[in-house]
Amino acid sequence: MATRVLEVAANSLDSALAAQAGGAGRIELCTALELGGLTPSHGEIALVREHVRLPLYVLIRPRAGDFLYSEHERATMRRDIEACAALGCDGVVFGVLDADGDVDMDCCSELAAAAGRMGITFHRAFDLVRDPERALEDLISLRAERVLTSGGARSALEGAERIRERIAQAHGRLVVMPGAGITPANIAHVAALTGADELHASAKRGHPSGMAYQPDDTLGMAGGEIRTDEDEVRALMRAWAAA
Repeated sequence: MATRVLEVAANSLDSALAAQAGGAGRIELCTALELGGLTPSHGEIALVREHVRLPLYVLIRPRAGDFLYSEHERATMRRDIEACAALGCDGVVFGVLDADGDVDMDCCSELAAAAGRMGITFHRAFDLVRDPERALEDLISLRAERVLTSGGARSALEGAERIRERIAQAHGRLVVMPGAGITPANIAHVAALTGADELHASAKRGHPSGMAYQPDDTLGMAGGEIRTDEDEVRALMRAWAAA
């Protein structure tokens, strides 16, 4: 049996430590999960690298929205990738498309060169390409390690058939990793339907604010936080192992 890996999208050092304690196999470090994830600060990356022993991949996404980036945004992404390399990260996660909905091979090649020996995951920008079959071959030629996808659907469970098609197409040349909406209740089903050995989840839960003083939140700035939950990660691992 192939080695199973649960990658957890962690939005802080506390989240990464929770993912590690719960049994995750790899961390995708980001911030702003509510926006689909953005690049974390260099300070956060450094602290996670110091305190977490799991393979650490960092999301390189300079803003929310689409994946068509300006030259300045591309320069920012290159600098962030160089910083990740200097901090000892294991890999980076990025995705760039052109205006026609294809993988932007020129930009992605530049980012891959900046990554050097680090691993590369192409994120769910893949779910917005116009031709997934062609895009997968582009990523293989880019020497990406894996692609994260929901099969172009709202969840990996809904897109399971298309994910399975991409896994068959890849034929071991690249890992196709299902992600989006994976929970302890459906993780085994997603794995069975797709045939995937790597899965991606955020395993997040809301945590109430510790503030004793709670004013009327007219500015929308109060409240708790969302972070990775150790028990949720453990439940995911247990449900997958039981399948």
